[in-house]
Amino acid sequence: MGSVQTPIGIRSSALLETSCGYLLQELQMIWDEVGDDQFEREKVLLDIEQECLDVYRKKVDNANISRAQLHQELADSEAEFTHLLLLLDERSLPGRPEKMTGTLKEQLESIAPALREMRIRKEERVKQFRAVQGQIQKISAEIAGESEYNDLSSNVLVNGNDLSLKKLEEHQNELQRLQNEKIERLQKVESYISMIRSLAAMLGTDSSLIITKVHPSLNELSGLSKNISDSILDKLGSTVRSLEADKKARLEKLHQLGKALTNLWNLMDTPQKDRARFSNVTALISLSSKDISTPGSLTLDIIQQAETEVRRLDQLKASKMKELFLRKQIDLEEICKRSHMEIPSQLEMESILKLMNSGEIDHADLLTSMNKQITQAQEEASSRKAIMEKVEKWILARDEELWLEEYSRDDNRYSVSRGAHKNLRRAERARVMVNKIPALVDMLMAKTKSWEEERNKPFLYDEVPLFAMLEEYNLLRKERDEEKQRQRELKKVQNQVPVGQENLFVLRPSSSSKRLSDRSLNGGFNNATPVNKKSSLGIQQLGPTPINTPQQSISFLKESKKEDHRKILSRSRFAFHPGDDSTSVVSSFSGPFSP
Repeated sequence: MGSVQTPIGIRSSALLETSCGYLLQELQMIWDEVGDDQFEREKVLLDIEQECLDVYRKKVDNANISRAQLHQELADSEAEFTHLLLLLDERSLPGRPEKMTGTLKEQLESIAPALREMRIRKEERVKQFRAVQGQIQKISAEIAGESEYNDLSSNVLVNGNDLSLKKLEEHQNELQRLQNEKIERLQKVESYISMIRSLAAMLGTDSSLIITKVHPSLNELSGLSKNISDSILDKLGSTVRSLEADKKARLEKLHQLGKALTNLWNLMDTPQKDRARFSNVTALISLSSKDISTPGSLTLDIIQQAETEVRRLDQLKASKMKELFLRKQIDLEEICKRSHMEIPSQLEMESILKLMNSGEIDHADLLTSMNKQITQAQEEASSRKAIMEKVEKWILARDEELWLEEYSRDDNRYSVSRGAHKNLRRAERARVMVNKIPALVDMLMAKTKSWEEERNKPFLYDEVPLFAMLEEYNLLRKERDEEKQRQRELKKVQNQVPVGQENLFVLRPSSSSKRLSDRSLNGGFNNATPVNKKSSLGIQQLGPTPINTPQQSISFLKESKKEDHRKILSRSRFAFHPGDDSTSVVSSFSGPFSP
């Protein structure tokens, strides 16, 4: 301060010596000229001195005030700087003076750049807070479902008490969370919209109308920001569930119509080309709701067309049921004939046709029963196949055996004649086949026995128990062999006795030969047994009687069984008795193939 006062004092002295001194000299000259006394002069000088002191005091006071203001400004700057450091959570700032020295103005000048830097940083930080909080408010408003959102980023109130990077990071994290939630909601909205469009395409409805009805902003043509509020998501989910319910209901309806069409087609044997028009309906029968995604597959037009076709086929069904029943009856009879199984009685079929004509029996149930009978007949025919093949071989071998016996009785068989060599070759083959008959019969009896034990019923061949036929054949074959042996022994004895006694042996045939001859003439066994009445394989021809073909034997069987026809019908499970209602007829229509 001394270095500053010295120039000021010198200047004041100089001023006194120059300006003030000159003025005092001029005032002294005036006083001398005027003649003022000394007292007045002293008083004026005192006034002048006082006035000078007042001026100096005023200047000093002003200087003190200015100094105090500088101190306050410096303190305020330091306080503001410190506050901004704390507010912005800045630990240090490049360029900030660590310790300030010099005059107050110098100190102010040294802190001013750092303070300006802090103020700039504060403004930038406030802008960052305002931008982040504005985005938070905007996304929050979108999630809240506000229909109109005004840009409030300029009106966002930023908390000036905490502008730290930590607080800014918290806001940014909140913004990121809201942005992720917005993305998830948009994805849900897009997923719902995609499902609505897919379902609408399958159901044949306009998806844009459905989506716009939920909210106009969801329509891409609206140009609005999509509403992603909870209420919109709930409405979209409800819309999807409603469309799924419609899809399921329509699919169930088409399942019913497809099954109805299939049943009617099967009942009436509809050609495949006529079924192709509704193949899109029948293809859905085996599919579940989740397996269907083809556009236009569940439209109301398809359902209406299928319903119309079902009604048309229902009307057509009644007129074709009789024809279908007769056709299936023929199929059943053909299966039975091919496998030589029991054929349903014609009397019962005629009774069922009468019920069909009177409308007292359900066509579908009846045809279902017929189909079941055909299936059972096919299954039984399949189970009989191996045995039937052996039976055919046995019949063929038996025919050859009969031919061989007839051929052996021909005395001219070794004569030289046209075709004799062919008969010799056939005889050789026949002997081979005949030698295999016992083993074949044993195998056939074993298979037949196993078949009967497995199904707990007899194996019938043209209504004759096959096992009994085989036993009868073995018995007759054994008696025939025994008779041949007796004939050979008798012939041997006749060759040894005198000629005069030959007629005695010739005129007295054995009792067993007489029994065999009687059995051959009567068709096998006694008429009291059911087996000989139905023997259709020519078993009764094992004796030395003329050869009958299997067809002739079957004809003989049918003729012999005419008198028992009524008894067979009464035992048949097809039997229809007057007074039975249609329900009992259908339930009893199980055929001869049921276990």
